[in-house]
Amino acid sequence: MLVTGAAKRVGRAIAKSLAAADYQVLIHYNGSRLEAEKTAEECGGAELFQADLGSVDAIRGLFQEVRERVGRLDAFVANAARFTKFNVLDITEQDWDFIHDVNLKATFFCCQQAAKLILDTAGKGRIVTISSGGGIRPWPEHVHYCAAKAGVIHMTRAMAVALAPQISVNSVAPGVIPFGEENDPPVAALIARTPAGRAGLGSEIGEAVLSFLQASRFTTGQVLSVDGGLALR
Repeated sequence: MLVTGAAKRVGRAIAKSLAAADYQVLIHYNGSRLEAEKTAEECGGAELFQADLGSVDAIRGLFQEVRERVGRLDAFVANAARFTKFNVLDITEQDWDFIHDVNLKATFFCCQQAAKLILDTAGKGRIVTISSGGGIRPWPEHVHYCAAKAGVIHMTRAMAVALAPQISVNSVAPGVIPFGEENDPPVAALIARTPAGRAGLGSEIGEAVLSFLQASRFTTGQVLSVDGGLALR
């Protein structure tokens, strides 16, 4: 099972949750080699794969390397993402492309290549995308990010139909999952609005991903908000 962006933060938490459930985890990273090595160690010596997902050729190369080194893929978690904050009037074409090249474009091409490898080597399997609460409710200082993550959600649904019945495709939409940013005013404000009364944990996103991996493939095209009820506000 390959997890993109697994070197740190939510990706690391997902990889650790899956490894704890006895899945063979493959760790993708781009520039965070030391963090990726730490994650791999925490996952029982998982194999590492480096690729810049901003390049479609590099994405194809990543999955070819998985094919050559591992020989089989049963499941894929599309987690890698970028996050920036801008006033909507200040967003440039470069800002837009920086987010969309990885958060939407790379997510699609990774899922496409994963589906090909799953069908070729396992015959059936599962894909889980990591979208965001920002793809469900508006975050005014992250309009470009919200657009990309909303695209991931609808892409997930379309791919669920396109790849059925062999591959289920579902999405986990995290709410506020801070890694040391709890006191940042915008983050603190979102936490204060969360009905659960706290921020989420990376391990809770890992549990949600695991639930889709263990569910019947009859469960497909679904989006699970793991946000403490924030999307209801």
